[in-house]
Amino acid sequence: MESNSRRWKFAIGIAVILGVALWEAFSGFNQSKTYYVTVSELVGGNAARQHVRVGGTVEEGSITRRDAVLWFRLAQNNKSIPVEYVGTDTLPDTFKDGAQAIVEGSYTPAGAFKAERIQAKCASKYQVAPPGPKQKNMASASEWGGLGSPAAGSNK
Repeated sequence: MESNSRRWKFAIGIAVILGVALWEAFSGFNQSKTYYVTVSELVGGNAARQHVRVGGTVEEGSITRRDAVLWFRLAQNNKSIPVEYVGTDTLPDTFKDGAQAIVEGSYTPAGAFKAERIQAKCASKYQVAPPGPKQKNMASASEWGGLGSPAAGSNK
């Protein structure tokens, strides 16, 4: 009888621990969930204005920096939004004019975006390089005394 009582207590303890772990995992997932919208959706009012991720292109000539604050414009088609970044993370090397970027933060009622994180990619990295003139940057086998050259001692 005492053995059954101990088993039930053990099973209830395990169930409570598993329940708490599952609840923490689910609530953490909901808190970290952010949606990806485009600049047009955000400006058009079709997106929630809380914590959001916005994707677009960094407008040419719009990047300015003063002390620890970075400002730029994120554009898509003919619409753009001003972005202010005061994060502590190092900016990606690919963050430059014309780069595709995703900013994460909040859209203010004044129409500016306060970014907490910036992700960027360089589109040229994912495209095939156009064919260009062939460059001669390798020595031929005869210059190095390779097979078939007189320096390699071939018997002709």
